[in-house]
Amino acid sequence: MTKFKRILLKLSGESLMGDQGYGIDPHRLNDYAAQIKEACETGVQIAIVIGGGNIFRGLSGTGKGFDRVKGDQMGMCATVINSLALSSALGAIGVKAHVLTGIRMEPIGEFYNKWKAIEYLEKGDVVILGCGTGNPYFTTDTGSSLRGIEIEADVMLKGTRVDGIYTADPEKDSTATKFDEITYDEIYTRGLKVMDLTATTMCKENNLPIYVFNMDVYGNLQKVLNGEPVGTYVHN
Repeated sequence: MTKFKRILLKLSGESLMGDQGYGIDPHRLNDYAAQIKEACETGVQIAIVIGGGNIFRGLSGTGKGFDRVKGDQMGMCATVINSLALSSALGAIGVKAHVLTGIRMEPIGEFYNKWKAIEYLEKGDVVILGCGTGNPYFTTDTGSSLRGIEIEADVMLKGTRVDGIYTADPEKDSTATKFDEITYDEIYTRGLKVMDLTATTMCKENNLPIYVFNMDVYGNLQKVLNGEPVGTYVHN
């Protein structure tokens, strides 16, 4: 038995680059798809939000002269490219997946609504949610929080390139220690940057726990679903 019935899996766009430095690494994409297939076969309902930082970041675009709203809209389009890539990779290994977008762009994807997403999830299909919240000035972390709350997920699994939350950046501070679990209030008081403040506050106020883990290690997704301690659990 898995620990959760319905999850919102947040994937990093940067992680999709693999070692390339830009774009989508097909090996990393296929690894993700294979892990998701394994999870689906255990009966877990899976909705996914992918960032777009491997293609374009709205905020960094603003620093280069882009209008913020247009820059964020470009970033939303980047998330759709990643969503279509993952959908294609899942389809190639026999997993039915639907791309739902926060902005109308049929026939690329269906326009998102909660009930359509839940209908697909209850059928055992994977739902990939593109465009973040559909609005500028919000990150895909906030989009993940919003969608996770809307679809009544049991948990948000935040797949990153690190194996959890530390007292400091472990790549910069060799004395940093990892938390097995931490409360939202501790994240605030310690000033830890797990997600942006809006996303974290939404999860706290709506009692949606987060589990931060390294998705780039093959098999970790299933370990998290089985309740194995391979990351950091964030809760109220």
